[in-house]
Amino acid sequence: QVQLVESGGGLVQAGGSLRLSCAASGSIFSLNAMGWYRQAPGKQRELVARITSSGSTNYADSVKGRFTISRDNAKNTLFLLMNSLKPEDTAVYYCTAGLDSGSYYSPHYWGQGTQVTVSS
Repeated sequence: QVQLVESGGGLVQAGGSLRLSCAASGSIFSLNAMGWYRQAPGKQRELVARITSSGSTNYADSVKGRFTISRDNAKNTLFLLMNSLKPEDTAVYYCTAGLDSGSYYSPHYWGQGTQVTVSS
């Protein structure tokens, strides 16, 4: 079993920055990737960014150049640095851990989510 606990969400003005963190515990050794999803009110959940255990990253087009995903393998911690935030980035952000095949990321575990609100 894997436990994921997010932190770092909050309210920020447009153009500002936030950094989300996710502390992972439990049996994550069989999983080779972690990622961040988000879900805005009335919208489907979408994959924002994912990173493999070797450091390969992938981003949604809507956040490329603004968001950076990283991980500290020694501390089992995942990060999402969000710069130049826009009101449309407002959503609940979820940390996930799962398997990446090289072309598809499948999350197996989810955190409880953290709210990010960007005011205009």
